Amino acid sequence: MEWFTASDYWLTRLVFQRALAAVYLVAFLTAALQFRALIGARGMLPVPRFTGAVPFKRAPSLFHLHYSDRFFAGCAWAGCAVSAALLAGVDSLVPLWAGMLLWVVPWLLYLSIVNVGQTWYAFGWESLLLEVGFLAVFLGNDEVAPPVLVLFLLRWILFRVEFGAGLIKLRGDACWRKLTCLDYHHETQPMPGPLSWFFHHLPRPLHRVEVAANHFTQLVVPVLLFTPQPVATAAAALMIVTQLWLVLSGNFSWLNWITIVLALAAIRFPADAPPVPGAPLWYVVVVLAVAALIAFLSYHPVTNMISRSQVMNRSFDPLHLVNTYGAFGSVGRVRYEVVLEGTGDDTPRADSDWREYEFKGKPGDPRYWPRQFAPYHLRLDWLMWFAALSPSYAGPWFGALVERLLENDRDTLKLLRRSPFPADTPPRFIRARLFRYRYTTWRELRETGACWDRTFVREYLPPTRLTGAAQRS
Repeated sequence: MEWFTASDYWLTRLVFQRALAAVYLVAFLTAALQFRALIGARGMLPVPRFTGAVPFKRAPSLFHLHYSDRFFAGCAWAGCAVSAALLAGVDSLVPLWAGMLLWVVPWLLYLSIVNVGQTWYAFGWESLLLEVGFLAVFLGNDEVAPPVLVLFLLRWILFRVEFGAGLIKLRGDACWRKLTCLDYHHETQPMPGPLSWFFHHLPRPLHRVEVAANHFTQLVVPVLLFTPQPVATAAAALMIVTQLWLVLSGNFSWLNWITIVLALAAIRFPADAPPVPGAPLWYVVVVLAVAALIAFLSYHPVTNMISRSQVMNRSFDPLHLVNTYGAFGSVGRVRYEVVLEGTGDDTPRADSDWREYEFKGKPGDPRYWPRQFAPYHLRLDWLMWFAALSPSYAGPWFGALVERLLENDRDTLKLLRRSPFPADTPPRFIRARLFRYRYTTWRELRETGACWDRTFVREYLPPTRLTGAAQRS
């Protein structure tokens, strides 16, 4: 069945699968190291409370069947182990059906995590990883040449990621049409990276060029993915270069990296194809059925893309098989940050000894230079950015965060860079204040060594302490 497979893409498949396994590994590692404080049994948004309120059919997950922190940890670390095995190429050492089952395991485990992750997992790249991971199940191994339909569907995802993001920008904030969004974006993005300060201070004419190039890459280049080679390879390579530019300019979890992985699936690497037998009939039938299913489910993201009321980052089915994507349809002009402080004083006053909690990724101390964390995802830091935009974003979890800081909860403190209180001496009161942050100028950086300048705006949460049975004597 020569029409069914593309033997000259065997190296493409190999590179794609190993790269995808690496992203899976990061995703599971993030889950394993952060879940207890976020969604654990005593987390801010506990899984048992969620599964008790949301039926299985709306959010299919293994954790509807059973939940304990130990079981969740086992699933997350099992996901790490299987991802590492796939990264090492174990799927090429087993029969075709066994290799497919190996790829099912991380998809099923991560689906189970995302579907109970609530707001902590409400990011577009979660659904994107699941959508790509589902198709990877049917890409085959060394026993069969890569199926053309699956390669095409991977390009279809990449097209929707880029084209959808391009459309949401043109339909959203006017600064994208005026080519001025990058005058603000590097300063106001959720989590700046170590080079973001320098990107912000690039000449404004260069920012205009960057935005224009972004529009070209997201609105024109994706169409070229469906043209013959080598044009499709050139289009994918240009997308990779653009994504690497974004990697340098900020911390966007694994969004850029999973997009790069998708682009790799469209590149035809020059290599002699090894001889392989023809695809077995059962495999052909399964791939054709999956392709038909994806084509049917694509109705919703397509109608969303062409709609004037286009939405970003939405799943249309509980298995996240086909989704819609997009980012930064609007760009903030001013950066606000919620700063959490605690005091050990019995009576909180303005002149009390207020000590600031430091986060790993989000701006805090103006002299602390941002670090590179992506593709690792600092979920609490990201949600703190949303909390600064509006208290409504923080409603479900912010009170629980404050409570755990008042308790000096060990798992919660692990999410931070530094707690100002010893483990055995929790604060008596916690308060939150809203500050406006801006990048310093070159002159200010030389004089103060600070990359940020901040100005107090207002009280975000008044001094709060534990009450009732939880209150310390």
